[in-house]
Amino acid sequence: MACILVVDDERDIVTLIKVILEREGHSVVESYSGADALAKLGVEPPGEASCKPDLLIIDLMMPNIDGLTLTRRLAAHPGTGAIPVMILTAKGHPGELFESSKTVAEVVEKPFDPKSLRETVASIMSKR
Repeated sequence: MACILVVDDERDIVTLIKVILEREGHSVVESYSGADALAKLGVEPPGEASCKPDLLIIDLMMPNIDGLTLTRRLAAHPGTGAIPVMILTAKGHPGELFESSKTVAEVVEKPFDPKSLRETVASIMSKR
């Protein structure tokens, strides 16, 4: 199964996603900020990645480094540019921000249905 990095400043959301995806056999790495995700991926500061995920699930609305900025930084980095991204966003937020992105595989609205989350992850992973 896949290794998935979940980046969200809401710990309850990260825990919920982790429980859902681990039940499907995936390995989940938790991150609670854009800066922490960049560090775990070895992007900023530059160095060895402690996490080499097959998929990134990134919340759009986070303090300091938001999901859009994080996605752009990761897309521009040679070590992370090819990792597919699933964006989590509050209901009604414009998903068209990501339509032209090659790395954003899906945009999922919060609150999400666990079954839909599992199916979306399975769909993304089947294309890899």
